[in-house]
Amino acid sequence: MSEEENKIELEEADIDTTVTEEYSAKDIQVLEGLEAVRKRPGMYIGSTGPRGLHHLVYEIVDNSIDEALAGVCTHIECNILPGDIIEVKDNGRGIPTGINEKTGLPAVTVVLTVLHAGGKFGGSGYKVSGGLHGVGSSVVNALSEWLEVEVTQNGHVYSQKFERGKPVNDLHIIADKDGHGTTIRFKADAEIFQETTVYDYEILARRLREQAFLNAGLSISLTDKRDEDNILSEVYCYEGGIRSFVEYINTSRGLNPIQDEVIHLSTTKGDRSAEVALCYTDSYNETLLSFANNINTIDGGTHETGFKTALTRVFNDYGKKFGILKDSDKKFTGDDVREGITAVISVKLTEAQFEGQTKGKLGNTDITGLVSTMLYDKLMTYLEENPSTARTILNKSLDASRAREAARKARDNARRKSALESNSLPGKLADCTERDAERTELYIVEGDSAGGTAKQGRDRKFQAILPLRGKILNVEKALAHRVWESDEIKIIFQALGITIGTAEDSKAVNLEKLRYHKIVIMADADVDGAHIATLIMTLFFRFMRPVIENGYLYIATPPLYSVKKGNKEQRYCWTDKELEQLVNEMSNGKGDAGLHIQRYKGLGEMSDVQLWETTMNPDTRILRQVSIENAAEADRVFSMLMGDDVPPRREFIERHATYANIDA
Repeated sequence: MSEEENKIELEEADIDTTVTEEYSAKDIQVLEGLEAVRKRPGMYIGSTGPRGLHHLVYEIVDNSIDEALAGVCTHIECNILPGDIIEVKDNGRGIPTGINEKTGLPAVTVVLTVLHAGGKFGGSGYKVSGGLHGVGSSVVNALSEWLEVEVTQNGHVYSQKFERGKPVNDLHIIADKDGHGTTIRFKADAEIFQETTVYDYEILARRLREQAFLNAGLSISLTDKRDEDNILSEVYCYEGGIRSFVEYINTSRGLNPIQDEVIHLSTTKGDRSAEVALCYTDSYNETLLSFANNINTIDGGTHETGFKTALTRVFNDYGKKFGILKDSDKKFTGDDVREGITAVISVKLTEAQFEGQTKGKLGNTDITGLVSTMLYDKLMTYLEENPSTARTILNKSLDASRAREAARKARDNARRKSALESNSLPGKLADCTERDAERTELYIVEGDSAGGTAKQGRDRKFQAILPLRGKILNVEKALAHRVWESDEIKIIFQALGITIGTAEDSKAVNLEKLRYHKIVIMADADVDGAHIATLIMTLFFRFMRPVIENGYLYIATPPLYSVKKGNKEQRYCWTDKELEQLVNEMSNGKGDAGLHIQRYKGLGEMSDVQLWETTMNPDTRILRQVSIENAAEADRVFSMLMGDDVPPRREFIERHATYANIDA
């Protein structure tokens, strides 16, 4: 049964939602203690996949960083131990071990077993904190197979162990020791994290490096001890703080600054502080990262709003005042003044209001004014004191404004020519008969030859084919109007039914008329194919990101080999390891004698039947969904892969390439 058929059946089966049983008080379920967390983990950590797994580490580390914010912690140590056990140590004050009056339990026990318990809801324990919801430690405890806590305090080391959130023993002294700090070790529960309990060193490294940048002078180490023959270890400590962060971002992405130094601005008002570091590069894209109490606010918030508003106002006011912006020029828009910028915004405040436990967006309205006033006053002063830098930056914004106008004219021209908004479809497109976007698929195929095979092999009821001629324009290095003048790109937009740009927002994406909810990039399984797929993904990331965010973009995975023995059934392999195993199986361990092994160098080498069986049949194909787990990291990777700087790209390819063993 195909995916589509299965989906239809499920929909039909789910139509009747009538409840026939009596609904009474006995049906009301009350979840005690941490049961709610284990019952609905996604509500607390976002997911039970790799993202949620790593979030456990962040919650514990964030608590240690809160100690650093309080001025009582200088070093945090994070270890990945054999068996994917996480250990986090800090030299902070240590979680209090005294008896909590309300519960009659040691405070450390309360913190680890009671939701919304902690020192961050009032009192003098913390002025500034990222973990204001008070659920972090207890949630980690609830979702761990086991957790151990050790607190060094008052000349003793106190210890307690928990299993799935429940105490195994009482808090007790295990040693006498001077000093202070907290150590937490935990093993994520495989019953909760069924997909994987294996941590990715690189993911943790990025997060910890980021935290070190945000807390100037704080030392954070990460050590991977899972392979005793290959121990990985790094120490992150940056005296330059977010100024160093901006420099690191530019270097890692291969971006070339157009100004001599990173501009760093900061202010403090009562219990609130804000700092901004920014630098303009020769890129056409903006990189804007924002943080509140060290939490990455990926969805922005009031501090970003203040930054963007003030930046636009500064540029317009300065441009008018010093004659860079002529009377005939249009006012700068936000897009104009942020083109090529690398900026980090960091605010710290008491009673931070985040939207949701994952803390993706800051909601404190008073922060807008703090950031806006600081940036306007201090950046205006900086530009007036550095006229050469000011002219360089504003000239870039002026070029961006003119390019935006050229892009608008190019889009309008394209629309008039029926390239984007008309009911006509490109001649290359072999459309499907189904009109329900939720049930249709578009295969974007490399080359006319493979496109022809795909047209013959597809199920024309729900699969459409769009062949492209070679490599599309690299949008990472192209001005916007060049993108809209590209015939191949116009064809993609036309086929999809997507429009870009409104009177209010030149980059707004309209998916209302999207014609397919599965868009599959199908390229050869070689280096050129990978390059073409990356070019297409770059187009979607830079101009159609909502397509990715909604889960509509996929990568097809055609096989690398076919293996046949005599007249028996043909079988396929997607990796060299699979080939080795299959050859061993089909030959009973006698090698490849008597086997016919074919290496597919391109889609065009397959028949329509083979292409359907291996790559297009919903029952047998392997589709990899393109997702953005970390927008900042995705942005960095695309900038680095498709930019001009060779060394970072070479290093990335050498580390991640999967086609190194493919014949030329």
